Amino acid sequence: MPKEKIVNRRKFLNITKKSLFYGAGALALPYVSSGCGTAKRPNVILIITDDQGYGDLGCHGNKEIKTPNLDSFAKQSVEFSQFYVCPVCSPTRASLLTGRYNYRTGIVDTYLGRSMMYPDEVTIAEIFKEAGYQTGIFGKWHLGDNYPMRPGEQGFLESLVHKGGGMAQPSDPLSSEKGSEYFDPILQHNNIEKKYNGYCTDIFTEAAIQFIEKNRNRRFFVYLTTNAPHGPLQISDDYADPYRAVGLSEMTARVYGMITNIDDNVGRLLEKLKALNLEDNTIVIFMTDNGAAISSSQSDRYNAGLNGRKGTVYEGGIRVPFFIRWQGMLKPGKKVNRIAAHIDVLPTLLDLCKIKEPEEVLIDGVSLLPLIIKENVNWHDRNLYFQWHRGDEPQLYHSFAVRSQRYKLIQPKGRTAPLKSEELKGLNKNKGFELYDMEA
Repeated sequence: MPKEKIVNRRKFLNITKKSLFYGAGALALPYVSSGCGTAKRPNVILIITDDQGYGDLGCHGNKEIKTPNLDSFAKQSVEFSQFYVCPVCSPTRASLLTGRYNYRTGIVDTYLGRSMMYPDEVTIAEIFKEAGYQTGIFGKWHLGDNYPMRPGEQGFLESLVHKGGGMAQPSDPLSSEKGSEYFDPILQHNNIEKKYNGYCTDIFTEAAIQFIEKNRNRRFFVYLTTNAPHGPLQISDDYADPYRAVGLSEMTARVYGMITNIDDNVGRLLEKLKALNLEDNTIVIFMTDNGAAISSSQSDRYNAGLNGRKGTVYEGGIRVPFFIRWQGMLKPGKKVNRIAAHIDVLPTLLDLCKIKEPEEVLIDGVSLLPLIIKENVNWHDRNLYFQWHRGDEPQLYHSFAVRSQRYKLIQPKGRTAPLKSEELKGLNKNKGFELYDMEA
């Protein structure tokens, strides 16, 4: 277990709810000083999609894709234009939910037992649950399918998820029934297997909407985590045909169709918030888990000029969209160009919701609240670290990136075997490293 951990999950859950709250400080938002105590503490909806790249949005310059709801949402939000995650999904999700670098959590890779998070990790769902929130996950978990690593054991009171890293993968109950994985899937509802009718993204969004309706008079934390547009690229022709019609390749047409379906569902969820009069008291975040999964047959897929793709530490592999909206509280259309990352989401949300961080847990991220609510912030420089590989243990210098505000140092080439001593000596002389001036 990580040596710096001096509190486990059981200890954390013994902390009284009272100790999770703190008073308004120098960065107080209007709701904090309203004299209403915790009555106006906001709801939170965290939306994360799977394998959607920075360029897979109309608002990021994609001339072909149709994402009107997300484009409108971006205009209503604060956008972090240099937001980073891991090159693949499980590491990103572990960091997102704990505020800690993925290696601390036990997550190394995406399969073969390397994507099972330590059970005593304290998740954002546990913290929000202890603060009185109703917590629900709808979609992809990918941090362990067995007790005590499932969502229900990690703080989620309601869960509707698929197993493993995705549908049609070996852990999926329908993986042997070719062609049916994304339609009419078998899912796990609160650990009970059940067959559903419809398309997966529609099912997950509808479940999230029902959860919100049920808890409209209580505080809620919703984690809507679609498995789309991850492969296999299954979507109805109604969504793919418009992209085929303009001459896009079959795979790009399917990906864009899946993303347009996501856009429709995000629009449906946001409309429900409006209908329930919850818009002004709900923080909504939209982000993705890594860069675009671009195959060799997708030369027509727009990547916003970024180099690389999913699985690499180039910009196209780890830089993703990140929008945060809280109507009436955060300035719409504001763009922040300071670097930020997955590890910052937990401390930022706790700060916005006035919930205290667990003192005995080492959080690697920082609260982005000053950048979100202030102008011309004298922000400290920092280094962000990323690495990914196939294997059971991290390998020195293997496919890593270090990003400061101005510079980015990477070793882009992945390895499946440990580096030899002579190779290490060569890397110590900077052979194989690439240093970029990101401002230039």
